Amino acid sequence: MKLTKSTKPVTIAVSALIALGALTACSTGEADAAAGSGTAASQDAADEARTPSDVLASTAWETTGATDTDGEDVPLDDEDVRDFVGWAYFEADGTFTMYTLDDAPKMQGDWTVDAEGTTRHVVARDDAGEVLFERDSDIVTLTDEEFTYRVFPEEGNTDVYYDIVHTPTDHEEPAAS
Repeated sequence: MKLTKSTKPVTIAVSALIALGALTACSTGEADAAAGSGTAASQDAADEARTPSDVLASTAWETTGATDTDGEDVPLDDEDVRDFVGWAYFEADGTFTMYTLDDAPKMQGDWTVDAEGTTRHVVARDDAGEVLFERDSDIVTLTDEEFTYRVFPEEGNTDVYYDIVHTPTDHEEPAAS
């Protein structure tokens, strides 16, 4: 086909559109799929590299519920759960502070979570750093969306328990008084 002055610009324009279409198909097809899977794979690897301690220290937590042995909801002011209700701030350096939902200081100290994410250990300390008590709590759930641990009101009796449910919060840690 011989190009004339009148058909040359049209032919070039059509060729450019065809090339653009081919590039668009390539860039939104396999190239994007490969980039997306690489990003997803990177995110999966990052999630797998996070330890249970990383998850607990990643956010502030608010007590938002409690359930009993039968899975029934328990009011947060119930005498068996009220001492476990409040705001909790677990720092990556292994320290924690807790407050009531009215922002009153409740306790402070040190914490750890075992590598499997099944037990949290707290060492509550007074203002001078002296140990007040230590407690291990079974972890029921530890994800980015929920932290639930189990308490037993009667020492040695595991037939009766309460699960204390926490969810992430953006509540600012109250200022030290």
